[in-house]
Amino acid sequence: MKNTCFLIRIRSLIRISSLIRISSLSISLIFCSVAVSQTITGHSKDVTSDRYKLSAVSADGIGKNYMNREIAKVMGYQAASWLERRERIDEERTDLLMKALELKPNMVVADIGAGTGYLSRRMAQAVLPLGKVYAVDIQPEMISILQRLSRDTRLSNIEARLSTDKDVSLPLAGVDLAIMVDVYHELSYPYEVLASIVRSLKPGGKIVFVEYKAENANIPIKFLHKMSEAQIKLEASQHSLVWEKTVDTLPWQHVVIFRVNK
Repeated sequence: MKNTCFLIRIRSLIRISSLIRISSLSISLIFCSVAVSQTITGHSKDVTSDRYKLSAVSADGIGKNYMNREIAKVMGYQAASWLERRERIDEERTDLLMKALELKPNMVVADIGAGTGYLSRRMAQAVLPLGKVYAVDIQPEMISILQRLSRDTRLSNIEARLSTDKDVSLPLAGVDLAIMVDVYHELSYPYEVLASIVRSLKPGGKIVFVEYKAENANIPIKFLHKMSEAQIKLEASQHSLVWEKTVDTLPWQHVVIFRVNK
């Protein structure tokens, strides 16, 4: 900004006023305006959109808000070992989650934000012999870890897919059930990603949100990495989704299940 505003002295530098009737102040304002617009490149869509609003960045957020909720920072691949911790089965009761999903042989399921594939591997076993799991993640490093762990368990029905921040890159109308475990609250474009998931679902297909309960302050998870059931329902209501049920048998998380209405 400072480097462009010196153009206010353009009168002393440009001597063509007889040909071009633009005042030095007008020229300087034009250049300064361009500079300002360039400083917000990449954020302008979020600033002007009715969907996303920018705000001060909190300790665990990205300073971008959707439906009065600040989006949380993404957990990087450097913390992959936390996803595979031994205590997870007891803390989160993955066995109860698997029961709630009601997976059947030969289903096609999608694990969105699959991380290391902790859940993908369990679902892959549940949909044998002809079923398939799309393990989707936005971090190439996570995809590499996921593929290695899948090979170690000799599971051949897991297909890793690298997504973008707006699209899960799945076949249209090809998925019976999609699930996000502690993922949705970190999506930088939640509306667009959820819309792409809806497009990937077969008629009558389901999408499952698993999120730490914001209603319970005793759960030892940072606030922005939790979501209330009401907030999940509010954001899902922006799409062709019908709430089916909420499962509260897990100690820390609720399992909120929707069916696509198409």
